[in-house]
Amino acid sequence: MSILSKLRCLTIDVTGTLIAYKGELGDYYCMAAKAVGLPCPDYKRMHEGFKSAYTEMAKKHPCFGHGSKIPNIEWWRTCVKDSFVRAGYNYDDETFEKVFRRIYASFGSSAPYSVFPDSQPFLRWARQNNLIVGIVSNAEYRYQDVILPALGLNKGSEWDFGVFSGIEGVEKPNPRIYEIALERAGNIAPTEALHIGDSLRKDYLPARSIGMQALLLDRFKTADAESWREAGAPVLPDLEAAKAYLTKEEEVAKAPLT
Repeated sequence: MSILSKLRCLTIDVTGTLIAYKGELGDYYCMAAKAVGLPCPDYKRMHEGFKSAYTEMAKKHPCFGHGSKIPNIEWWRTCVKDSFVRAGYNYDDETFEKVFRRIYASFGSSAPYSVFPDSQPFLRWARQNNLIVGIVSNAEYRYQDVILPALGLNKGSEWDFGVFSGIEGVEKPNPRIYEIALERAGNIAPTEALHIGDSLRKDYLPARSIGMQALLLDRFKTADAESWREAGAPVLPDLEAAKAYLTKEEEVAKAPLT
């Protein structure tokens, strides 16, 4: 009997699992600055500025401002403004607004992302095998409404429901986000569901903590993969390997002949 035959629901992470970022953050900040006649910001300073600004903003107002009732665009405006300031760029309000609008539009489109070639076939295969497929992601509403559809990952053909932190107000690694997914799938029992992601802390451990099955993808040959295996996680290179893992017949111990 295969793992697949025991499942009714499959949930899956987005970034690093189904899609990946193209280029560097600095590419998009540079294009936005140059579009309004400004010099290109330093890539390294911009990356470090964004990293620290995003971390602080996410800590102060998690889930893209859901609990604080901050509109998504305002959350990002504050974060991007702080990113530039930390990187040493203090634009006047009018100039910043022009730059910000271009950055916000870019990251609300498919432009900065690429979809892994095995993502769409795998999701369709899962649904064809009668699995309810759910997206579980620490992402804002534009992933659901704009970005995934623009990348060819559509509700109704590739996935059945989504649980996005910016919409739900709860984010990984809080196990509650996985409980919401099971409820949305029709109150599926945890043992009948499997989650696929790319983070031991955010994906594997919280899903397992509520009784779900789980596995991790190591698409980029990360140094952390060995510690994931040591923690007991099945670690696979891609979704083709995941398909083989799910359909492999498990060996059943046979009683010795007497």
